[in-house]
Amino acid sequence: MNINALIQDCLAQLPSVSSPQQAKRKLVLAYSGGVDSEVLAYGLAQFSNSHSGFECLLVHVHHGLSANADSWASHCRTQGTNYALECKIKQVSVKRAPRLSIEAEARQVRYRALLEELNEDDVLITAHHQDDQLETVLLALKRGLGPKGLAAMGKVQRLQQKYWLIRPLLDYSKEQVEAYAAKHNIIHIEDESNFDDKYDRNFLRLAIIPKLKQRWSAIATTASRSAELCALQQSVLDEEIAANLPLVKQQSANDWVLKLDVLAQYSAAWQSLLLRGFMDEHGFAPPSKVQCEQILAQLLRAKDDAKVEIRLADVVIRRFKQAGYFIALSSVKNSAEPLAPIEISIEQLTSGKLQLPSGESLTASLLELTRRQGEEHSSFEPQMDSDRVLCRLPLASEKITIVYALPGSTRCQPHYRSKGRELKKLWQELQLPPWKRGRVPLLCYNGELVAAIGYWVEKRFLLDVGFTKQTSAQADLHTENSDTSLGLSFQLS
Repeated sequence: MNINALIQDCLAQLPSVSSPQQAKRKLVLAYSGGVDSEVLAYGLAQFSNSHSGFECLLVHVHHGLSANADSWASHCRTQGTNYALECKIKQVSVKRAPRLSIEAEARQVRYRALLEELNEDDVLITAHHQDDQLETVLLALKRGLGPKGLAAMGKVQRLQQKYWLIRPLLDYSKEQVEAYAAKHNIIHIEDESNFDDKYDRNFLRLAIIPKLKQRWSAIATTASRSAELCALQQSVLDEEIAANLPLVKQQSANDWVLKLDVLAQYSAAWQSLLLRGFMDEHGFAPPSKVQCEQILAQLLRAKDDAKVEIRLADVVIRRFKQAGYFIALSSVKNSAEPLAPIEISIEQLTSGKLQLPSGESLTASLLELTRRQGEEHSSFEPQMDSDRVLCRLPLASEKITIVYALPGSTRCQPHYRSKGRELKKLWQELQLPPWKRGRVPLLCYNGELVAAIGYWVEKRFLLDVGFTKQTSAQADLHTENSDTSLGLSFQLS
């Protein structure tokens, strides 16, 4: 077993660094000081000596869960010096609570600490081996996971769409790794928690896998082969899902939504795959089989007038018309309270980005409109670009407010309509979901609606449409040139 060569083989599968500003690609080893990561640290030192184009770093995460944690950190620091590699000790806090898995929580904070050391296209190295792969496959079976879960761990994987993860030891057994450590007199620590079988992995490692190997000596190898086959089949599925997802989703304002009428045309199996693919693409935790069935039943088969709201661990799913909205749970919590109105001055409105109570930023551009030569005024053209739909400036006597709630019976006439209509009917016409209506900033002068920002300008507050040019926000707001007028154009971000 040549660790140096194994690292090189993994790195050879990666594309070159995409950022020209990044002189050296960083290799970060998740370094516990146990036998597996110690063997990799030993090999990484050899690799570093012969590959000056890489920055190699050992990162030891100090969880503080063991009385020996400080001595382990000291060991890793000493070994880093012996290997002539920088060793960074990162102390973290692991949350403890009833029904919370310390094992899972420690893993989560550990990976978070490791990722903090990576820039785009950098590489995280972990010391997982073939027996770890077998444990992962068995745990996936215990959880009832499908091909994606049974694919377990890959030797080379993309991480969060911007980093890389490599596992050079994945084709080697625990026995081979330990034999390598003994042959090269590699000093390592022993974590006493590895012998506590209350943790699932330890239970498998101590009680189950030895018996499986006793009966079937090659089971770790064959399980790894099954994982590779599952990964291969999953990659084909992923390609098909990626090809079909654009057909069942669309952008609605700032949201990506599922087109339910299109999704309904697929088979039940494909509906499940596309739902999972959509949620994965947007960073939500994958639903269980039962959750998946419940989501599809409510989105696709509930009555048209039913109020659909499904809450999962990190997402709220709602239905409106023929669209399924997936909203981060944190956003829903933040939007539960009604938004208070604010009073602003014209200087505040035009001074740059104005922070709104909704958390959005409002940019109001001050534009100068010049009438075309020989014309008294320009007729309104509804198809004009939205940034040329301007509302007039407030008069000095008019109070400027931004509110988030007006009665649904409020009579409005958007710039694109020839007749007025009630506000509630306009929201329905625009197919704006009910939960979003109270988040739209409404610009008012002396309490009268001027613009639903992002949607329309009230026709009676509209400035004539003609040639425009950008002017300074500090321009004279009261120009007396009869051939020019100043107006406001809005953008939310």
